[in-house]
Amino acid sequence: MTLVMAFIGKQGAVMAGDMREIAFGGDDSRIEELERELYGGSIVSDNDLEERADELGVTIRVRDDKAKVSQQDGVLVGEVTETEGAAIARRRLYATTGSYAIAEVLDSRLRVMQKGRASNFVVLGNDITKRTANQCIQGMWEGGTIQDALRLIMLTMQIAAGVTASVSRTFILVHTDLAANLADAIDRDSRRG
Repeated sequence: MTLVMAFIGKQGAVMAGDMREIAFGGDDSRIEELERELYGGSIVSDNDLEERADELGVTIRVRDDKAKVSQQDGVLVGEVTETEGAAIARRRLYATTGSYAIAEVLDSRLRVMQKGRASNFVVLGNDITKRTANQCIQGMWEGGTIQDALRLIMLTMQIAAGVTASVSRTFILVHTDLAANLADAIDRDSRRG
């Protein structure tokens, strides 16, 4: 799980997602220990991650090419994956001008967990990325345009990449100024699984 961040405004919506995916191999308890340290913020750089994985005897495979955000017909969609032991859950953020919804996908069943309206930032990620994003929002956001929100999101993505190895330095940015029907997009996804 890494970082997907969005701003839902009255004039548009913008979303960014990093591109890192890390696969772990080895003893489950050692993997959990490494994940706890990584997602808690004590592993900052890629070198730190490699060294700590070696110390624990955990194999890692890092990719920085996973697209976690997309835009389709005016709906922005971002997805993060959470693993807990063998269980894999995906959290999906749907955003359009004026509204958003957060859904959980478990065993190919999609369930909406939360809905909201305009003038909100929404952050999906691990402990350190959420903490970093919230500090950026609280410290720098004083209201403004969709372009101001876009700049804040881009800066936050760069800062997050500097404080944790769980986030890639590259990210994808999508936006819309349409007010699409979120229920239709969610319904389409739930039929696909």
